Amino acid sequence: MRVLVVDDEVELADAIARGLRREGYAVDVAYRGEDALEKARLVPYDLICLDLTMPDIDGLEVCARLRDAPPTELPPRVLMLTARDSLDDRVAGLDVGADDYLVKPFAFAELTARVRSLLRRDSGGTGAVLGVGHLELDTSRQVVTRQGEPVELTTKEFALLRYFMANPGRVLSQEELLEHVWDENTDPFTNTVRVTVGTLRRKLTADDEDPPIETVIGSGYRLIDHEPEPEPE
Repeated sequence: MRVLVVDDEVELADAIARGLRREGYAVDVAYRGEDALEKARLVPYDLICLDLTMPDIDGLEVCARLRDAPPTELPPRVLMLTARDSLDDRVAGLDVGADDYLVKPFAFAELTARVRSLLRRDSGGTGAVLGVGHLELDTSRQVVTRQGEPVELTTKEFALLRYFMANPGRVLSQEELLEHVWDENTDPFTNTVRVTVGTLRRKLTADDEDPPIETVIGSGYRLIDHEPEPEPE
């Protein structure tokens, strides 16, 4: 999932970005409201962590402009981060379109829990565990199992599988995967998507099974929902 962190406190913004990257998210950073709007015009972010108080355009105005923009995909979830803790401030943030509100200072564990919760809304998930066929992915513990057996994945492979499992059965182009699983520092002409999909597919495929990720020639890739076999009576 692709996240944009927006905060004029450079050290804080960078610290949040580092922490979210360790959780497997692709993260970009903006230190000004105008920069955030420009990045959001170019990239279909899944979630934006947005500071309320900034010197050029404050978070309320940024959020309002994001919501007024014509949607090309699902609009990004917005998690407002701010030291303002009054009821009026929280109501104002929610009224302009924020999905959640977290008051500074906050524990990073709470931030990541709220990020996971907001991102599950788009996939229709209600818990921390995503399940497709024989596969289960625990977004909280960052654990993947196939038929109950653990599968060891790199951080990027985990992030890629999480995006596949949030979109089961849908054909995902290389461009879409690059936009949602990799950050702005990735070369768009690289073959990293093809290589990472290949290694992930091999790790998820048991000897007696068809691969759970299929290539749709000319279009992209699709996670197939192989139904688990029923237990013998």
